Amino acid sequence: MDKGYEKERFENLSIKRSVVKKFRKYSKSISKSNSMTLLSMVEFFENNELSPDDDLKSDLIETENRIKKRINTLIAILKDIEKNQTKPTLGMLQAIFMNVEPKPKILIEKSFEELERERINKEFKLKFRGRNEFQFKKDNKDLNNRE
Repeated sequence: MDKGYEKERFENLSIKRSVVKKFRKYSKSISKSNSMTLLSMVEFFENNELSPDDDLKSDLIETENRIKKRINTLIAILKDIEKNQTKPTLGMLQAIFMNVEPKPKILIEKSFEELERERINKEFKLKFRGRNEFQFKKDNKDLNNRE
C-alpha cells in the first residue's frame, strides 16, 4: 500500500496498451507501485520546472562550457601567480644562497683511543637503534642464562 495514500480511491485512466507495458516495466525497475511512480515523475517535472518536451542536452552543453571557462580562468590565474610571484622569489633565494661559500671543515687532531671510542659508540647506536628498555632487559636475562 502507498504510504499517505491508503484512504484514497483508485481512478481509471485510459492509456494505450504499449505505453502501459513500458510504464509497468519501468515502475517495477524502480520498485514502486504504479501510482507512486507516476506521482514521483510528475513531482520531478514540477520541482525542476521541466517539460517532457524540453531539450536538456543544450542546457548541459551550456553548463559544460561555463565550467570550462571557469577552469581556464583558474589556470590563467595560477600561471600569473607562478610567473609574477613564485619564480622571482625563487630567483632571489637562489641568488642569496649561491653567493654563500661553504665553510671548510675544521680538522681536529684526535688520538687513536678517541677515534676507537667514537667508532664503538656509532656501532652501538646502530645495533641498538629502536629498542626499548624492555628489550634490553630481555637481552640481559638471555646473556645471564647462557653462563
